[in-house]
Amino acid sequence: MGGCSTCTKDGGCETEKGPQRSAIDEALTTIYPTRAWGLPDDEARFGAGISPSEARRLGRALATATKAPTFFRAGGDDDLCSYVYVLCVGREPALVDVRDGLALAEGDRIRERYLRVQFSTVARVACVQEVAMELDVAQDGEGGELLLKELPQPGIYDAKLLKRMRSVVDLIEASDIEHLDFGMVDKPVADAVTDEYLARYGVEPAIVNYLFYAAPARLATTTVLPALASASISAATLA
Repeated sequence: MGGCSTCTKDGGCETEKGPQRSAIDEALTTIYPTRAWGLPDDEARFGAGISPSEARRLGRALATATKAPTFFRAGGDDDLCSYVYVLCVGREPALVDVRDGLALAEGDRIRERYLRVQFSTVARVACVQEVAMELDVAQDGEGGELLLKELPQPGIYDAKLLKRMRSVVDLIEASDIEHLDFGMVDKPVADAVTDEYLARYGVEPAIVNYLFYAAPARLATTTVLPALASASISAATLA
């Protein structure tokens, strides 16, 4: 989140990265003794991580800490985490709710930025990723369909997010959870067994895919929404 020239910590990066590396190594060794993606040791991971109910409570606490709306989402079938989206740039109704059919969009071109917090269910670790959400009318314009894109970023880059990012990290660490810098988990796993992952996604998995979620870290997704998903599609758009 800052350059080396602005670092004020005694011992530099290692005061932060050392414990993170230890947490990652311990989790991988305990949960994945075979290093095979998709085959965690069920006995070792049972009760070892952050439950969805705890993640939901932390999401409410994050709303207070960041002074921003937060949105809890359970992980998918292949994920090993729960998500909390912190809306940093934008306003409600948020696009994450529009995407999930919980709200109508107030417009047909919207840009939002989130901090997406991933709480692992297999270890007491969490990581944070900047995510952009963009809503636009489909280019062909047929029926006023909308395209909602979720664009994960490789870290935190928007300066507007940094103050809230610090609040997120502070709360995570105060909750006896190890915060893992996203750059630490967006790396390959040593001696990984990746055949199943390669067959599914066509790329090698990273640490984040072993400890948090299945999809590649920068995988963009597009949701096609009907015109009714917007409360104010213009007549010109529908013409």
